[in-house]
Amino acid sequence: MKIHPYLNFAGNTEEAMRFYERALGGRLTEIHRFGSMPAEGFELTEEQKNRVMHVGLELPNGQMIMASDTMEGMGPPFTVGNNYSISIHPANRDEADRFFNALAEGGTVTMPLADQFWGDYYGSVTDRFGVQWMVNYSAAAGAK
Repeated sequence: MKIHPYLNFAGNTEEAMRFYERALGGRLTEIHRFGSMPAEGFELTEEQKNRVMHVGLELPNGQMIMASDTMEGMGPPFTVGNNYSISIHPANRDEADRFFNALAEGGTVTMPLADQFWGDYYGSVTDRFGVQWMVNYSAAAGAK
């Protein structure tokens, strides 16, 4: 299992992550935008389509910081000081289920653990202490 901090921003993720890339070193992974997401039951403005759905900063020491822009109606609202999650990358689906179910006990599931359009097994939960968690198993890449 690996754990990565996951940051949320209010529309300036790319700017922030390019700043961290310069400040900390490393390199940005491919930037995925909300416009590439299947639009099921909602329309996005051009500004929303250009927002960052996901990007990672691979640091020189092998660690990673991940980030995305918030989007009204998708996940918790943006709040400075509470705009982060802990992203867990388990070794297999069973481990993902175990971690997710344990963290959800007494908490709130914000996105059920399920196969996602990008190919990973993913879900998010806010635990009973208010900490936001993301559980993401990628069979293609093993535990990231």
